Amino acid sequence: MVIREIREEDNKSIERVIRQCLTEFGANREGFAWADPELSTLSNAYSKESTKYWVVENEGDILGGCGIAPVKELKGTCELQKMYLLPEARALGVGQKLMDLSLDFAKEHYELCYLETLKSMVSANKFYKKNGFKELEEPLLKTEHFSCDAWYVKKLI
Repeated sequence: MVIREIREEDNKSIERVIRQCLTEFGANREGFAWADPELSTLSNAYSKESTKYWVVENEGDILGGCGIAPVKELKGTCELQKMYLLPEARALGVGQKLMDLSLDFAKEHYELCYLETLKSMVSANKFYKKNGFKELEEPLLKTEHFSCDAWYVKKLI
């Protein structure tokens, strides 16, 4: 498996992966990444300064990805976004490599990293805590992901 930056030709594949994962966890509706307008053009959305999205590729198939982008309303804060892996890419260390890559990039540009998720994604929540994210009682701010019920933050400096 190879982790690399997203390219335009990856857009449809990573959208399919994200939608499959969201469906798996019952998040295939408004209030989650499912309804994000940029979901079909992630290579564009992450082409701006201080943003990046990586995909996991195996023999030409996209199996997952993860991105970092600024939280515009909170200076010095980024968000770990759209971190999803298909079942066949889980528990192989790929998620940790994606996380390490994302946080290393984030440290170059931000002081704080935020994320929103679902409590029902039990393994993901354990993974975030293992990587030093602290659980919050409420979101840092109101976002279009109003259906999320778990929020985390990590100091990067």
